Amino acid sequence: MKKINCFLIVCIFNLFSFAQVHPGQTNDKRIENLASLSKVWGFLKYYHPNVAKGNYNWDEQLLNLIPQIEKAEGKEALSKIYLQWIAGLGDLKQCKSCKIDLKEKYFDNNLNLSWIDDANTFTAELSQKLRYIESNRFQGKNFYVTKTSVDNIQITNEPKYTDFEFPERNLRLLSLFRYWNIVEYFFPYKYQTDQNWNAVLLEMIPKFLNAESATAYHLVMLETVIKLDDTHANFYTNHIGNFFGTKSLPIFFNLVENQITITGFPYRAGTEWDGLKTGDIIEEIDNNNVLKTLSERKKYIHGSNQNAKARNYDYLVLSSSTDSVNLKLSRNDQVFYKKVKLLEGNKFIGKINVNTKKYYIDENNIGYIDLALLEIKDQDEMMQKLNSAKAIMIDVRNPNLAPFRIASRLITKDKEYAKIVKPDLSYPGKFIWEKPLINTPIKNEFYAGKVVLIVNQQTQSSSEFRTMLLQSGDNVTTVGNQTAGADGDVSKAEFIGYKPVMSGLGVFYPDGTPTQRTGVKVDIAVYPTIKGIQEGKDELMEAAKNICWKTKS
Repeated sequence: MKKINCFLIVCIFNLFSFAQVHPGQTNDKRIENLASLSKVWGFLKYYHPNVAKGNYNWDEQLLNLIPQIEKAEGKEALSKIYLQWIAGLGDLKQCKSCKIDLKEKYFDNNLNLSWIDDANTFTAELSQKLRYIESNRFQGKNFYVTKTSVDNIQITNEPKYTDFEFPERNLRLLSLFRYWNIVEYFFPYKYQTDQNWNAVLLEMIPKFLNAESATAYHLVMLETVIKLDDTHANFYTNHIGNFFGTKSLPIFFNLVENQITITGFPYRAGTEWDGLKTGDIIEEIDNNNVLKTLSERKKYIHGSNQNAKARNYDYLVLSSSTDSVNLKLSRNDQVFYKKVKLLEGNKFIGKINVNTKKYYIDENNIGYIDLALLEIKDQDEMMQKLNSAKAIMIDVRNPNLAPFRIASRLITKDKEYAKIVKPDLSYPGKFIWEKPLINTPIKNEFYAGKVVLIVNQQTQSSSEFRTMLLQSGDNVTTVGNQTAGADGDVSKAEFIGYKPVMSGLGVFYPDGTPTQRTGVKVDIAVYPTIKGIQEGKDELMEAAKNICWKTKS
């Protein structure tokens, strides 16, 4: 594939083109034309055999085509450009292996090529040509995408650019189109986003074109990533960090009873910080209402659901470029004001685990397992010691290992616990159901007592997957609140020069119930209260203990 050296002529030619509307054409129509270009360009990139082999400088083809597409008036003129372009890509041989394999079980929720047949945008001739390419799509090793050892995608051979922090306007379009098409064909949960992915394209094109600074450009990239509604999907650069501020309050907080409530402190800050205490409610920061700030910045907050978003407000609300901030706080219904010091983000790190024991049995013969502290080598010995307990609580809020040796003692026969869909690179946009994953029992090691799992918004990705494994047990109850709703391995997507991640595989319960966005199944919902936080209670743990106490021996 040819290396890209310079697009100076293209850049100069198009410097003012977006601002100057062609006679008889509206800006809306130009955006629609550019959206169609993104779709056709991405479709050919992954479907056309001669393109998918890497025979063309595909970025350069796009950049050269943008001026023509922007000026095209009407579907006849637009379709003629595309037909001439496709004709120049060479002939297509009939694909004998492109018929759907009836033996495979396909997951088709994400595949949507209906735009090809849009009679308002394309002529019948062009639609037929694109459908012919679909029927005779590339079946070899795609130049632009491959799979990892766990079957999620890996983007390959994308050209590099030196001025990627704030590229010229057509390269910004290229950046958006590259990312949009990766999501379009390889994000397993595209069908679940709040905003239709086609509508996202139409909304973001003018924002990418009109970005007037590097910071503005980085913020619209962030905004695009957030639209995946995926807790895995986030985007951070120095420009974004400087915009929100690199210094922060060294606290943990959450949205509790619709109030920004301090829930803890990183261990380098201690048990409190500069007079702040657990349970304090932050009402204002530098005279700005924090809830209003959250509402104004919600388009930058990543998360699959509101519970996950609530834990991710941190740097969007608590960050600043100053050394201190003035807070309006409420403690035990008393309002007070305080000037509080800030720290650089790297000066404080994770929360200390409040537990010091990996596992134990309390005075009521109830076992407790902390998967954040437990090691793989501990599982067998631990389960033998806990076998006499009438009930066991397993904390899955932040597990550190895959508890296969625990889960296999909670069943008497094989149990399915998850189903996965993986991308089908021979038909981009389709996914294939893999065989269900099985939890297999260890003979003569069955634990017959009650098992209670504790989960919350910190239970994410592999933690959710591990929860599903444990939930396959014969006598398991799950207590807590909605988990992060981001299951499956992550894949890297791409803008020019940046590689934000997204969920790469689709994970479901054996009955097909999704875990993305909704989180794992929770039997008994328990949410922390401001009073409980102020009193230092672990209300989820208390709820789990109550269930265990009621369990018959």
